[in-house]
Amino acid sequence: MTITPESEASAETPYIDIDDRRILNLLYLGLNDASIGRRLGMGHRTVQRRVQRLMDRLDVVGRVALGARAQELGLLPPAARE
Repeated sequence: MTITPESEASAETPYIDIDDRRILNLLYLGLNDASIGRRLGMGHRTVQRRVQRLMDRLDVVGRVALGARAQELGLLPPAARE
């Protein structure tokens, strides 16, 4: 069986729910945890836990690395990449 690039990408891209995608996008825009929490109607500690969970899931250390990895995996909307 031959592995195509598309199947490789989907195999390495973890499932990220809509709230986590929103958090990634707002992090990319430079918002802090408290601001993200206010925008999404959740506490800043919840945002911190979800960011940590995203870093664990994407196997990165730090928010900058999280943003870079999210871009590599196509988890940020095209408008946020510009």
